[in-house]
Amino acid sequence: MDQINILDKFQFPSPNPHIRMFLITYVSSGLRVKGLLAEPVQEGEYEGILYLRGGIKSVGMVRPARIAQFASEGFIVFAPFYRGNRGGEGNEDFAGEDRKDAFSAFRLLREHPSVLDNRIHIFGFSRGGVMALLTGIQFKEAASLVTWGGVSDMVLTYVERKDLRRMMKRVIGGSPKTAFDQYKFRTPLYDLEKLQIPVLIIHGRKDQNVSVDHAYRLEKRLLSLQKPVETWYFEHVSHYFPPELNRKVVHDMCTWMRKTGKK
Repeated sequence: MDQINILDKFQFPSPNPHIRMFLITYVSSGLRVKGLLAEPVQEGEYEGILYLRGGIKSVGMVRPARIAQFASEGFIVFAPFYRGNRGGEGNEDFAGEDRKDAFSAFRLLREHPSVLDNRIHIFGFSRGGVMALLTGIQFKEAASLVTWGGVSDMVLTYVERKDLRRMMKRVIGGSPKTAFDQYKFRTPLYDLEKLQIPVLIIHGRKDQNVSVDHAYRLEKRLLSLQKPVETWYFEHVSHYFPPELNRKVVHDMCTWMRKTGKK
């Protein structure tokens, strides 16, 4: 890896004996930011996954077991914690300037000596859906993009999630009425013309954390632009999939990445 970008790399306890994990400190916009790297123990070249978490601060924090689950499908996975978390510098601003933490993480994964050239997939869960779309727009060489229960419209999040409004006003700088430009800046629907990679949308129709309308809006916009998009909607599933279904969807998603991802 590029040692200029990585400041520290410490072995992290792995929940899977076939996966080794490292706590990484890397540079993003001059800030020291933390993230978790997972690699198959068996030597070889692998496709990469940039895993973009949801939530903010301690809510939705990266879980080692989840990252190991993705890596066990035969990928090298890097999951940034975003600025201000777990000892990292700066403060999250909900897909504002902290998007650069995802951009720097993509570059870090791209420079990994065991990651195949042009075979990095971008994955976002919940709030990470916005981060994934913004990163996919930024990096045309990415192989594919998956958004799972993902946010696509930040104004819609403000409307739907009354419990998040105080945080969003504080972090973003106001409401959609008083700071619309900042909400638009965080809404990738306006810039999807620039997206050049296949997209998979996974969403439960009973999701009350991020309504399925986010998926519908994203799908409609991509179709209107004649972009390659596939949708997996689950009728009776909420934001968090039952464990057995979750495992199956992760496996199927990883298969989709390998087959459908831009070569």
